[in-house]
Amino acid sequence: MTMASHIVFVVDDDFRVREAVLELLASAGFNAIAFESGAEYLAFEQPELPSCLILDVELNDMNGIDLQRQIADDCHPPIVFITGHGDIPSTVRAMKAGAVDFLTKPFSQQQLLKAVETSFEQDRKARSERAELKQLRQRLASLTPREREVLPLVISGLLNKQAAAQLGISEITLQIHRSKVMQKMAAQSLAELVRMATKLEIPLTAGRHS
Repeated sequence: MTMASHIVFVVDDDFRVREAVLELLASAGFNAIAFESGAEYLAFEQPELPSCLILDVELNDMNGIDLQRQIADDCHPPIVFITGHGDIPSTVRAMKAGAVDFLTKPFSQQQLLKAVETSFEQDRKARSERAELKQLRQRLASLTPREREVLPLVISGLLNKQAAAQLGISEITLQIHRSKVMQKMAAQSLAELVRMATKLEIPLTAGRHS
């Protein structure tokens, strides 16, 4: 990895742990930055890079599990918890909330590095999916009101004449709108349009053709 392609955030109130983790990450070729508190991390303006958050459970200013819950609605990096006070309930809560791993000190270097690699894989995938969804929403926004009425009818499997009758327009007019929908959504097939609509959470309509 190059220095500009990723970043690891390390949040731990123990200076020795921060330094040891930063040294390990640097030796493995990872770009990293450390914070001694949750507040410092939250105040940092994060770059748009694949990232990973190595987070201590017991911080001076807040609990790491609480921080995980606080940022749950944001596009936060995958979290790797590290702790000297591991317990099963905390581990279960963290993992159910999406943590990549929950490592109890002292953990092995290989364990941490593997968890970081897994985090980057997850974050790259999530960023790619978010970018794709953003593009699909932009395409959807380019449709006219009538085309947005046609779209759910098309993906529901209605015949052109059925969809046209439901909208009170001619079949030819429906075919024109359908063609425009395919063009603007950049869909090469009906199956692809259905996949796009699924990602956009566009519901199917009643009266599907069987």
